[in-house]
Amino acid sequence: MESFNYFNYFTEIEEYFWRKRGAHLLVSPLDWAIVETWQKAGIPLQAVLKGIDRAFESWARSRRAAGGRQLKSLAYCVDAVLDAAAELQEAAAGAAPQPSASKAASEPLSRDELRKYLARNESQLRAAAEKGHASHPALAARLQATAKRLSDLLPLIDSPAALDLEDLERQLTVVEEKLASFLSAEADEQSLLVIRREMDHALASYRRKMSATQLAQLERQYIQKRLFEQFNIPRLSLFYLS
Repeated sequence: MESFNYFNYFTEIEEYFWRKRGAHLLVSPLDWAIVETWQKAGIPLQAVLKGIDRAFESWARSRRAAGGRQLKSLAYCVDAVLDAAAELQEAAAGAAPQPSASKAASEPLSRDELRKYLARNESQLRAAAEKGHASHPALAARLQATAKRLSDLLPLIDSPAALDLEDLERQLTVVEEKLASFLSAEADEQSLLVIRREMDHALASYRRKMSATQLAQLERQYIQKRLFEQFNIPRLSLFYLS
């Protein structure tokens, strides 16, 4: 997978799914959580797109399609995407080693874009901290600390040395995952109950088609996404830069 596509993972999948459906509709929270599970699992974009193609081909042969129903969720594509990923991995195992990427390819995102992205997220974190200071003081303190951590990463962007995007992404992912764990602990029971009810309703048609591992990963990503939205907290990974 090319570096540019790697850091536009969500946008590429969303737009491809739109084109396959023939309608420019908003992707649901469930769909975004599914894409996040694929991203976290390291499934290449190529495998995702191939799996989506196969899922639409399967849907076209189904009774539901014959009855005029549309494929509405990426949840229907999960098995096909995993199969495509396994095939790609098997093919790669016997392929010749790929040449190392050039410096130009290793920096597909401009430093100005990255600087603005970190600065924007820092500002949003501080705004969320200020807004929630009275009702969630512990969370506000954590958000301020997270904002400072982003500020501390800015010198990496401005360094004259070659920029290691993969390492920057690792650091941002660690910061985001620590924040996600804190959010889960800080959220009140009623909020979590509402999110779980919403999630169970969205998953009702697909739950039996997924393994326990798939469901656990999907539920985790879904709850994390909704908590970030609830507290008006930006996602920090470079995958959300677009």
